[in-house]
Amino acid sequence: MSTPTSADVRYRPMRFGVTRGVLREGEAGVRYLRAEQPLEVHAERMTDRLLHWARTAPDRVFMARRVRNADGSRGDWQAITYGQALQSARSIGQALLDRGLGVDRPVAILCENSLEHALMALGCLYAGIPYSPVSSAYSTVSQDYDKLRHVLQTLTPGLVFTTDARTYGRAIRAAVPPDVEVVLAEGEIEGRATTPWQALLDTEPTPAVDDAMAATHPGTITKFLFTSGSTKLPKAVINTHRMWCANQQQMRQSMPVLAEEPPVLVDWLPWNHTFGGNHNVGLTLYNGGTYYIDDGKPTPALIGETLRNLREIAPTVYFNVPTGFEMVAHAMKADTQLRRNLLSRVRMFFYAGAALAQPVWDLLHEVQEQEIGERIVMGTGLGMTESSPFAVFITSPEVKSGYLGLPTPGMELKLVPIEGKTEIRYKGPNVTPGYWRNPEASQDAFDEEGYFCTGDAVLWIDEQDFHKGLKFDGRIAEDFKLATGTFVSVGPLRAKIIAAGAPYVWDAVITGLNRNEVGALIFPTPKIRQLAPGLPADAPLKEVLESPAVQAHFQDVVDRLAREATGSANRVARLHLLEVPPSIDKGEVTDKGSINQRAVLKHRDDLVQAFHEDRQPFTLKPHKDKA
Repeated sequence: MSTPTSADVRYRPMRFGVTRGVLREGEAGVRYLRAEQPLEVHAERMTDRLLHWARTAPDRVFMARRVRNADGSRGDWQAITYGQALQSARSIGQALLDRGLGVDRPVAILCENSLEHALMALGCLYAGIPYSPVSSAYSTVSQDYDKLRHVLQTLTPGLVFTTDARTYGRAIRAAVPPDVEVVLAEGEIEGRATTPWQALLDTEPTPAVDDAMAATHPGTITKFLFTSGSTKLPKAVINTHRMWCANQQQMRQSMPVLAEEPPVLVDWLPWNHTFGGNHNVGLTLYNGGTYYIDDGKPTPALIGETLRNLREIAPTVYFNVPTGFEMVAHAMKADTQLRRNLLSRVRMFFYAGAALAQPVWDLLHEVQEQEIGERIVMGTGLGMTESSPFAVFITSPEVKSGYLGLPTPGMELKLVPIEGKTEIRYKGPNVTPGYWRNPEASQDAFDEEGYFCTGDAVLWIDEQDFHKGLKFDGRIAEDFKLATGTFVSVGPLRAKIIAAGAPYVWDAVITGLNRNEVGALIFPTPKIRQLAPGLPADAPLKEVLESPAVQAHFQDVVDRLAREATGSANRVARLHLLEVPPSIDKGEVTDKGSINQRAVLKHRDDLVQAFHEDRQPFTLKPHKDKA
């Protein structure tokens, strides 16, 4: 189903800052693309924005989270104002200075999104001491703690902070060196001396902490954000004030809605990821907004908390990953209160992290038109940890799945032909100088002209009008050739499979390297149980996947995909449903829910080989008479 043009539908008004680009030709088919408008003057440090809002709007809520009740449920909202945030940042910053912490002995934060986490980060920023928010999954989901140990060995932190001994104590005992101070907000860790969180809050600030803040500059390191480590160990991306502030100004110019009123967010995205921690927390602080921490998540067990929050708090902009939007869209269709509150003042939806299937897009538009008589713009684009992350954004409301748009002001894109694809590369003030304590990886990340090599492939939305911008064409490293030499473009094929199998396909891993045909391994969603209503609700997933009803449904899917194929490179010749979920320890999935194709293929190689050699039971192939 195609998206109607603006002549057919009405969108809630939203301005687009970048609608025209400047294109110049280079050598050997290389092209350079930038926004027509320049980057405007911006803050030099994120602490400048904290000081500004603490002076001009001290009683405005900066951040809030529901209090956890004794039974683990969430109660009323607890809030921190901008004035309180500055006061706490000065006290915490003083405590950190007293400990002699710095770039070689930074702060590691081992906990989920929380008010304490936010205040610790602000204290570090104020004192000019880098911090690193570490993926909670490395402590709570991982069974071997290998990635946590690697992160800590890379950082050599002088202090580790966590909120809850019950949740993080085991990981701290296993991975944090005994000579590293542990600051703990709640509970005790057996056999480990800890410092109470309140001791930092009670520290009396002195002129020294204000002097430390004044000594910071655009090049001061603010934090280290680790890559997902999907196929190799995670790398620590250096983030500076210059990167973060420039990127926030770039966002304001590409998305003027952020500056038109203080934004209100309801957000679950983890702060160890650049989307949650840089993009969303950053836009709140930069623009004087209010951030409601959502303790829900796009999983069957936790989506209820997200829906509860959205029934109560009306965001002005709403960010999520595709799985989250799918769950919210289906819930809105039946829930009047949710639909009414969420759509009451939201100016823009925004997704990132993976492709949003067109059926989900269509359902969102259907619900919006039913409730408010118009559509909400679905913002999207392209970025990465190394670009702070915002880099490319759409240019109009007429968006289809895979559209990216034009570069944000101040960035220049280098479009480089590589083996029939076009890689997009970045240069700008929001791009990292490199990876911490990893000079070899830093050098390899940039080309001879100083552009960061993303590994992402793009195409023109309209080859006759470059002002419409770019669309996604997959990851170059994920693409491969069949034994026939035919090139398989994984990204578009994967998106097609997810759309064809919606809402029962969570993700698809494409196989066929050096084989004669393409295959697809499917990670199902929990909704797949709905296809087999005759089975008990607690039936093993393997039994569900192998049931006649599920197999018949996916036989129809693979037949339909085969009918729509135009050649061997996009014809799914075999398909298998996976019962074993992706492993975070093996790098198959991040805690944000992104699947890494290469890691899955690496760690499930025996299954892949059996799959292509007809030794894997319940492999589905297109019926010849229907393909």
